[in-house]
Amino acid sequence: MISSVISCTSAGLLLLGGIALLFAPDVLLTALIAGFPRQAAWLGQLLGAAWLGVAALNWLQRSMVLGGIYGRPIVLTNLVLYFVSALSLLRALLGGEAPGAVWTMAVPAAVLAVAYGALLFRGPFDPMNRGPR
Repeated sequence: MISSVISCTSAGLLLLGGIALLFAPDVLLTALIAGFPRQAAWLGQLLGAAWLGVAALNWLQRSMVLGGIYGRPIVLTNLVLYFVSALSLLRALLGGEAPGAVWTMAVPAAVLAVAYGALLFRGPFDPMNRGPR
């Protein structure tokens, strides 16, 4: 099932990012944001905790059919997360405020935003469920 692959991919990316922000926010945020104060590392930990929560949600729902009317709250949660993330990262990149390494976060966020948008508006990608004929 395609939605299972999307859920597992999302869970894996959020798990990696969440763990990194939870345990090394001062290193990551100061490398990504010029002049970021080390005293504000708790912001990175809050973001890491949120990503870990959504990663757990995606992992637990990986075997469910997602799309259309199925799993709409999970699909919408991921769509909002990735869509807003992609737009924010692209704005920072195009404005010259972020280093080029941020593209490695912007591209997967944009791809997953498109995937979850398609799941929300099109429905499940299961080959056996091709819709009305």
